[in-house]
Amino acid sequence: MKQLLSGDIPEGLRCDVKSLSTLSGVPRATLYRTYPHLKQEFEQQLGRVREARGEPDPRIAQIDRLKEEAAQLRKRISRMNQELAEGENFRTTALSRLAAQHEEILLLRRQLKEASPEGLRIVPPHDLSLP
Repeated sequence: MKQLLSGDIPEGLRCDVKSLSTLSGVPRATLYRTYPHLKQEFEQQLGRVREARGEPDPRIAQIDRLKEEAAQLRKRISRMNQELAEGENFRTTALSRLAAQHEEILLLRRQLKEASPEGLRIVPPHDLSLP
């Protein structure tokens, strides 16, 4: 029990009742039938260790940590994909507006060339100085 609860867990085992029976050399069925008080004590101590120090099995702690990191990375990728989509929408809208403004400028230039000089009126520049 102490070996498992201290985090010294042999390869291929976990911090659980099955591993406890394997390490003690007692079949699991025997542990459940003959030594239920040891199984219960192990589970209680395991609960206290988890509350006090976290998961005693460093591999499970690492798996939990990696799962959390993967979840955070998925959220980050999702936000970045959303920002990318918004940027693409902005780019498309901006290009569309620029194309429309360019066409309007070309139209106005054509109209200016086609207009007769008699139909044009010169507007004097505004005096920017205020009284």
